[in-house]
This record gives sequence, C-alpha cells and structure tokens, in this order.
Amino acid sequence: MKAYCGIDWASDHHDIALVDTEGKLVARARIGDDAAGLQQLLNLLAEYEDAAESPVPVAIETSRGLLVASLRATGRPVYAINPMAAARYRERHTVARKKSDHFDATMLAHILRTDAAAHRQLPADSELAQAIAVLARAQQDAVWDRTQAANKLRSHLREYFPGYLAAVQPLLGGLCSPLARSLLAAAPTPGQIARLTRTQLRAALKKAGRQRGIEAEVERLHTALRVPQMRHLPLVEDAMGRQALALLRKLDAACSSAEELAEATTALFEKHPDAEIITSFPGLGSLSGARVLAEIGDDRSRFTSARALKAYAGAAPVTRASGKSVSVKVRRIKNQRLAAVGYVWAFASLTASPGARAHYDRRRADGDRHISAQRNLFNRMLGCLHHCLTNNVPYDETTAFPAPPIVTLAVAA
Repeated sequence: MKAYCGIDWASDHHDIALVDTEGKLVARARIGDDAAGLQQLLNLLAEYEDAAESPVPVAIETSRGLLVASLRATGRPVYAINPMAAARYRERHTVARKKSDHFDATMLAHILRTDAAAHRQLPADSELAQAIAVLARAQQDAVWDRTQAANKLRSHLREYFPGYLAAVQPLLGGLCSPLARSLLAAAPTPGQIARLTRTQLRAALKKAGRQRGIEAEVERLHTALRVPQMRHLPLVEDAMGRQALALLRKLDAACSSAEELAEATTALFEKHPDAEIITSFPGLGSLSGARVLAEIGDDRSRFTSARALKAYAGAAPVTRASGKSVSVKVRRIKNQRLAAVGYVWAFASLTASPGARAHYDRRRADGDRHISAQRNLFNRMLGCLHHCLTNNVPYDETTAFPAPPIVTLAVAA
C-alpha cells in the first residue's frame, strides 16, 4: 500500500502520521529524539513499503538535524516544507484554526499526497559537499559575527576614544587588523596609549606581522595617537576602557574563528571535483567558491534549468500579473547566503572580466542602478555556471560574453 509520511518536528519528540492514497490516516505515533525513536520510525515506515526501490516519502518542516540526516542516509525522499507554506495548508484543512502536533504531522503527509510535485525534495549531495556546506556556512556566520563585534567596539570607541579610530583607519582591515587589536589591548584609554614609546610601537608592528615600512608606520602612529582630543573624567575613562577590553575579547574570538574556518573551508573545497570549474569564473576564489558550492550542492538533478537556479538565488525577478496589471519586482524569497556571495562575486568580476564590466556598464547606461546592474550580472553568471557544471567544462570568457557582431553598411555606387 502506498503511503505518505508527515513528521512534526520538536526538540525532544516527534509526531508521526501516515496517510494512504485516499487520504485516510493509517498510522500515527510519537517517537523520541534518539536512536530508539529513529528505529521505531523506520520500522513503522517499513510496514508500508512494497520494496526497497519505493520508500515512503517523508515531509518535515526542517532540513537540518540528526533525524533528517538519518532519513536521508536511508535513501528516502525527504521534503523540507517551508513553515510559511505549511501554515497556508493548515487553513486548507480546517477553518477553526485548531492546531496540534498530530494535526500538523497529518497535514504534512497530505501535502505529499496531493502536491508533492510542487515541492522540491532535499538534494542527494555527496558527503564532501555536505561537509563543505557546514564549514562554509559556519565561516560566513563567523564573518557576520566579526562585523557585528567590530561595529559594537567602533561605536563604543567613538564615545570616548575617536582619535584611536582615526589612527587605525589606514591599516588593512581597520579595527579588525591584528595591529589595531593588539594596540588597544595594551592601552585601551587615550592616556595609556599616549605613553607608548616608539620601541613599543615597533615591537607591536613586528608582532602583528609587519615586515616593510616599519619605521614610517611607527612615526605615523606615534603622531596620530597623540593628537589632542576631548576626554572624559579619569575614572569614567578607565571604566570605558575596561568595557572596550570586554568588547575586544569578543572581536578577537570572532576574528580567530573566521580565519580558522576559512582555512578549513578552503582546504576541503579544493578536494571537490567541481572546485576547478567554479574557481575558473572571474571573481570567485576558493572561499567564495566554497560558499557557492555549499548552497547549490553537487546534485545535478536539483536544478533542472538555469532558470531554476537563478530563482533560487534571487537573481531573477518575479512577475506579478492580474488582469491588465503586470509588474516585475525584485525577488525577496531566496537563498540569502547565495545572494550575499553573489553580490561579492559580481563586484569582484568587474575588474577580473572585461565582458562582465561591459555588461555592467551597458546595464547602467540603460538606466539600472548599481545594485540592479550587479544583480543582472549575477543572473548572467549563474546561467554560465549552470552550463559549465552541467557540461563539466571550465568558464570561457568568449563564450560567456561574445563580442557583438560588426555591422557593415553597403555604400551605393
């Protein structure tokens, strides 16, 4: 008997519901979030499977966790239903707005029974691609944490030590640079940092890894850190310095995490067979390429066309038409991580690819703003990426951006 399974996920237990092709509830259970609960679920599903080639499909409102990973390892089709879509389906089955764990599990099973073709099952990515996705997303989170920590520290320094921000602004990385962080850790107040000697500044530069132009940088910092500025009362200034040290420790941890995860992500990405094709594109390095691979995966059946990939990334616009009203808007529902790396990719390709630069300039000349022109360029690059991955060929500039045909006018005799 053909059956469909719905799982209402919770932190410590899961509700299971199975319905047949007629929509009749044939089984229900509540399992724990442990190995025993997983075995109970597998035994229940096995009762309604005709053969190993036709496993019971499963619908759940998340794509992560041990339960989902274990179900994917068995080769079962797993559908991650968006919670917003599930909420709309709930209204389809009841007008009283009732809600329970068992009801939600049954509703998810009905989604597969009636509209499985309208939802995408989780891709069959390789183990290497899944590991790259874990590291790439963690590294991107660490970068966002680093930015947030730096913004908090910068905002605090602006309240009592603006001269320090002006002094470290020319440094590569600004406030996040090793030199800026080490100097602030040694002297977190204007009074303390003004007492640093040239010898101490020279030692700090060498410790931060500076090898060239040390003496010129020592003189610049020695002068910049002694520029007169407004000051708080001594006790207040010391208290704000202690607060700066607390914020600095968070920034140090975020910087270390981002650097370590970047190295691990790059090393793992370079082992993937798609790495050579992805990094052949202008504007994509090992780290940004790993982020792209993490979001699109290596299951070729996931995106049957370049159009599907563009919509998933949010590069393609969405059209809303009703009667005589037609509007084309920016796609808001998208993979935010892929869209974030797409902005960096498109921006970097402007200097690495003459064709990309010409495409961007042409869109700007047609009236597009900077963001719209970059999004259109990202859309173009995604189409090229889909073609290259599908056909297992590297990026070719002349194919991606062919030269416009030369039009000659015949002159009458």
